[in-house]
Amino acid sequence: MMSGFFDLVIRGARILDGTGNPFFVRDVGIKDKQIAFIGKNLEGKRVVEAEGLFLCPGFVDIHNHVDHGVLAFPDAESYLMQGVTTSVVGNCGLSMAPIDPARAELTRHYLAPFLRKEVEYGWEWRTLAEFFEKVEQGGIAQNLAPLVGQGTIRIAVKGFDEGVPSSEEMAKMKNLLAQSLDEGAFGLTSGLIYPPGSYSTPEELLELTTVLKTHGGFYATHMRNEGDCLLESVAETLALGEKNGIPIQISHHKAVGKANWGKVNESLKLMEAARERGLEVNCDVYPYQAGMTTLTALLPPTALEGGVGEMLKRLADPDESRKIEQNIEKGIPGWENWIQSLGWGNLVISECEARADYEGLSLENISRQNSSTPYRALFDLLLETQGNVTMLLFGVNEEDLRTVVKSPLSCIASDSWVTAPRGGGKPHPRAYGTFPRFLKTYVRENGDLSWEDAIRKITSLPATKAGIARRGLVQEGFFADLVLFDPQFIGDKATFSDPHQFPVGIKHVIVNGELVLEDEQPTGLRPGKVLKRSACR
Repeated sequence: MMSGFFDLVIRGARILDGTGNPFFVRDVGIKDKQIAFIGKNLEGKRVVEAEGLFLCPGFVDIHNHVDHGVLAFPDAESYLMQGVTTSVVGNCGLSMAPIDPARAELTRHYLAPFLRKEVEYGWEWRTLAEFFEKVEQGGIAQNLAPLVGQGTIRIAVKGFDEGVPSSEEMAKMKNLLAQSLDEGAFGLTSGLIYPPGSYSTPEELLELTTVLKTHGGFYATHMRNEGDCLLESVAETLALGEKNGIPIQISHHKAVGKANWGKVNESLKLMEAARERGLEVNCDVYPYQAGMTTLTALLPPTALEGGVGEMLKRLADPDESRKIEQNIEKGIPGWENWIQSLGWGNLVISECEARADYEGLSLENISRQNSSTPYRALFDLLLETQGNVTMLLFGVNEEDLRTVVKSPLSCIASDSWVTAPRGGGKPHPRAYGTFPRFLKTYVRENGDLSWEDAIRKITSLPATKAGIARRGLVQEGFFADLVLFDPQFIGDKATFSDPHQFPVGIKHVIVNGELVLEDEQPTGLRPGKVLKRSACR
């Protein structure tokens, strides 16, 4: 190749191409956003000397919530410094659109705990396409691959009504899903522990997902239960996939609560058996023993009927709040009751702008500090903050985690929000450390996986599962989304007590042919794109 032909050359790296094949040493020439040539002795306008480093495809995070914070943090440092070049967003049924103007406030309040105070959202968009047009206006540093949320769709049609959809309402939901897919969404997601998704029957979900069968796309689900009814929830999910013949992604797979540890061995067997029958089912997992979600998820689904505003009225009413407490104490069949399965001491406040002094404290700590019952501490905090609180939940066994990580069916995901040190709070450390932690812990330290297979789990596997074309491999003709890292030093630094710490060992990150991270420092460039299933451009 002629000297200077390439815009950028990466010279002498050990290439892990994303297929799982052993590394090879070559130069990579990049031109016009793409990998133009892989060979020897290449020259270019710019050259990155990479001897001793691994070069691999940019990491594809198949399950996160970057869409909630990207308007506040378009540079996405917390993800770029992990090596994530593409985020699959809209998960757990919590997409930012579609919105019905008559129910816009319900949607806004529904998503409020996950949104960022640093930006005025405006809420002028109505469709998924309109939201991502707004996102692209100021530029973004990484690629976003949108999914559409079943919970958001249901709010647009039924609000927080527990009832079974009428035939007219179902037709509207199916039309909104079809429109979102036609606009480029890669699939549908559900969050079946969160109202109103939790109000949906298996029959409703089966009917809605027929649209995926005719329009394409996959179904990713935060199942109804990851604890006592884990296996039943997996069975429900697999049945939906088999009846409609659609690809399934089980989100952040785990067994929550000590009484359920070990169940992942059986749940993975259920998935493996379904694949033998011809169902395309996979799962993802984050490499931590704690999860993170909204504090309202501790309440029974009936407490949120009518929306967050109605929930607050119930909590403020002594008789109604007593009923909620009794429902939690007695339990509700099929409902994942974290208070009972984990205990108050394992429920820790994460981000709470109105009561920053509570961040890092468990509900047990807070109740003692206030000389109140844990229930009163929970209800009072929700009332004081209008429900805008997130929490950490500690309840996963490390052996279970290793089992899921090692499964050939799993890929790695962060399940987190984009943030930055200026964002404050005590977010889950996965926001900063997921992918370096995975490579450090399960490859370099534990030896659970080879470098080759580990890279496959965070590049070509999620890209293929999501249907993202021409990304996820180091291959000529693919878009130049690439990561260079030092295998001896890559690792996370973020902790639960001090989460705002960037990882180490990720040297350079390239998005669409441009260096967005150079010598471990963000460049400020924003070459990212909102990808579309139809074109994947």
